[in-house]
Amino acid sequence: MSEISPLWQVAPSAEAAWLEECCQDDGLTGFPVPGMPDAAWVLNAMYEHEHEHGHGAVSHHQAHQAALADGSVEPLVVGGIDIDATPGLIATGGGLGWAGHPGAGWRRLRWAELADRVGEPVVAEGLLPSYRSAPDGRAEDGSWPTGIEPPTEGSLDRDSWDRLITLLLKHSPSAPDTPCFAYYNPLLMGSVDVSHRHVLTGRLGDAHALADLEEPDFSPSNFWPQDRSWAVWTDYDLWGTKVAGPSSLIDALVADPDLEAVRLPWAV
Repeated sequence: MSEISPLWQVAPSAEAAWLEECCQDDGLTGFPVPGMPDAAWVLNAMYEHEHEHGHGAVSHHQAHQAALADGSVEPLVVGGIDIDATPGLIATGGGLGWAGHPGAGWRRLRWAELADRVGEPVVAEGLLPSYRSAPDGRAEDGSWPTGIEPPTEGSLDRDSWDRLITLLLKHSPSAPDTPCFAYYNPLLMGSVDVSHRHVLTGRLGDAHALADLEEPDFSPSNFWPQDRSWAVWTDYDLWGTKVAGPSSLIDALVADPDLEAVRLPWAV
């Protein structure tokens, strides 16, 4: 982290040691917190263009290939490998990190609405929220149509983060003055070294400022108060964030009209 918010300071790595113990995990993609005793999943936002309704002849992959052909975008090269030239890989339209509202002409598309449209569950049974388990709104080539902006992986969207913090404030011992910790997994820092944990500390009332850090451009992998009465887990590979804590908090999440949160009995 090249710059730290004045509201959030670097904390000792040992502050996250309890997560390794209770989760039996090294935290490479985030620590999969168990129910404490209850849990729900906040589903990352997706958006639909009001005039396309998710349909249309063009997929994100087709649009990307056309842009490569006319030179308006450069090929994606990672470690000397041309990703765009790799057989079998497609541009789905999704991304990584914080997402925000795309702007005029777009509206939020709820997972439940898409599930009703395609006749599938909101999250496929037995799976965690991801591109594998979300309702299938993809085009024939496996990419999403350009009329839909699918969720990003590894981070809550900004609107959901802000609303989640608002609810956590109502279910925390000292409201805005509740001391909290934020853990960022090594992949967010461009590393695979789990021996050093990147942890910040600050007030719950200042958690909105974590969205303004210069890097990483993700919500925290784990977020919890000093008393550990609740915990948040956003895995690098998922399209949802697990919130574990007392049932009063989880009931509030599921009932909140500004979030899309669901209980998954197989993932408490």
